[in-house]
Amino acid sequence: MNSTRLLIATALAAALTVSAAYAQQQQQGQRVSGTIEKVDGNTVYGKANDGSAVTVKLADNVAVTAVYNATLADIKPGAYIGSGAIPQPDGSQKAVEVHIFQKPQADGGHHYSGWYGAPSGTMTNGFVEPTGTVGAAFTGGAEPSFLVKYHDGEKRIIVPANAHIVRNEAGSKDDLKIGAAFRVQAAAKQADGTFTASAISVGRDGGRPF
Repeated sequence: MNSTRLLIATALAAALTVSAAYAQQQQQGQRVSGTIEKVDGNTVYGKANDGSAVTVKLADNVAVTAVYNATLADIKPGAYIGSGAIPQPDGSQKAVEVHIFQKPQADGGHHYSGWYGAPSGTMTNGFVEPTGTVGAAFTGGAEPSFLVKYHDGEKRIIVPANAHIVRNEAGSKDDLKIGAAFRVQAAAKQADGTFTASAISVGRDGGRPF
């Protein structure tokens, strides 16, 4: 193969790689969050967290999750929670955020590294140990904690005073109000720069999705 053909083949391979990566990103979707400024039918016009304008076109059967502010006292034994956290030297996880879910997810929970919300972050989903005491001080520390169990393990979650705790409930399109904070976990970006989504979380009574 001469040098010209080699360059063309290399360029073509690179283009296909970029196209495949872009297609995968489009399929996976991206996170979009901000504050609602206007609602017109199924279209939400908002201001993103970076101050830019964002438009999200929702599916007719969009799933709306209402998000309330919560406290440590709302985390009950047996509850199903998700916690984005920072791993500690002793193996425990210091929470940055805690979601109290309305019902368990189908997989029964998990723990994985690589959570986007903090450097070296982790995400743990599972059941708060039903025989434990939520809020009891972790051995050797002053901050409250609880044990989360999932299908193949368990993690101790430490909850500092600045952790963001919310409670999720089933919502409706009536929750899409001007001034409410919103978040779309998997938005599909369109050619015109707008987004489409089949699910959205929106703050209620001052709550803030994250």
